[in-house]
Amino acid sequence: MSILKLLIPLSRKSKKDLVKIKKYLDYSDFKKIKKFLKLGKIGIAYSSLKVSDKLIEDESFPILNPGVEDKDIVKITEEWNDIIGQKVREKKYEEFSLMAEERIKKFIASHIVGLDSVKEAALLLLFSLDKVHVLLLGDPGTGKTDILRAIDEIAPISSFGLGSGTSAAGLTAAARGNDIIKGLLPMADKGICCVDELNLMRGRERGSLLNAMEKGFVTYDKGTKHVKLDARISLLATANPKGDKFVGRTPETWLKQIPFDPALMSRFHLVFFVRRPSTEQFINIAEKIVSETEKNLEINDALFLRDYVEFSHMMDVGFDEKLKKQIVDFSAKLKKDEKNFLVEVSPRLILGIMRLAKASARIELRNLVEQKDLDKVFKLYEKSLYVK
Repeated sequence: MSILKLLIPLSRKSKKDLVKIKKYLDYSDFKKIKKFLKLGKIGIAYSSLKVSDKLIEDESFPILNPGVEDKDIVKITEEWNDIIGQKVREKKYEEFSLMAEERIKKFIASHIVGLDSVKEAALLLLFSLDKVHVLLLGDPGTGKTDILRAIDEIAPISSFGLGSGTSAAGLTAAARGNDIIKGLLPMADKGICCVDELNLMRGRERGSLLNAMEKGFVTYDKGTKHVKLDARISLLATANPKGDKFVGRTPETWLKQIPFDPALMSRFHLVFFVRRPSTEQFINIAEKIVSETEKNLEINDALFLRDYVEFSHMMDVGFDEKLKKQIVDFSAKLKKDEKNFLVEVSPRLILGIMRLAKASARIELRNLVEQKDLDKVFKLYEKSLYVK
């Protein structure tokens, strides 16, 4: 009976389905699929990534279904479907890379007007493989928290917590019987830790945070338990000034209202000074909220973005030697103007420039930093440092 089935030609539909399968699998797998199809051991159906056109145009692709209850057939169809699915995603990632920056930005606190540079920095943070710490320092009610929540939703690995409600155990770890429960920092290992209202975090907890920011690990020591946990994080944090909102009109006045000591401030690669929106900006925000269509991320869109960010992390990005001198010159310019800034210009800021430029290339799945990446990062630093 099996021999007879193999001799019977496939239907026109099955032949068309096989042609579509052929571009995803090698020839030996294709021959097996053709044989199993004739024997009725597998069938061909269609699926899609189920992403919305807010991100990219979706399209259907073939998948294989077991036609018999056979463990080997089930296993091999799963393997083939994994190969097909990965090739489909990679093709879509390549298409999406041409518009990734513009599309992803629309999902970062889209109703907030006037924080484009902050959103840009948050976006780059998603695509940075090396740790980059960003602080949004400013008045309450300016949308800082919304940006943190958006990044927490898109990042493949992340954690979110409040500085006011996070204990030392909540930051590092806690013991439950013989088990160690990871806190906010180790939960975000190799990812982004989002901390809202960092200024309300107590001194002891800040010590653990400093350790993670600088050394990439935290420790838990209680009773007989002594544990070291990896916490290789990028930190995205918000903070309000002393007295809750900035007063005065000069950098000298604002400097006295920063709620952190130099040790913590020096750990940040980028610090944005965020002020309350003007009346005109507030009206623009209101108009945007009532006029725009909903831009909340749908589940499959969020999954696609997380997978895209994770895929971008496989890119080993290099630096064109010709661009390195520009970084040195730009750094020298910043150092000369340091008296006008709320933070000092340290080697850490220079590291941030290089890491963020690489992240910019990764957004477009490029393996080399280009001039436009460097220009983008220079503008970000100027926007954050030259406080007006």
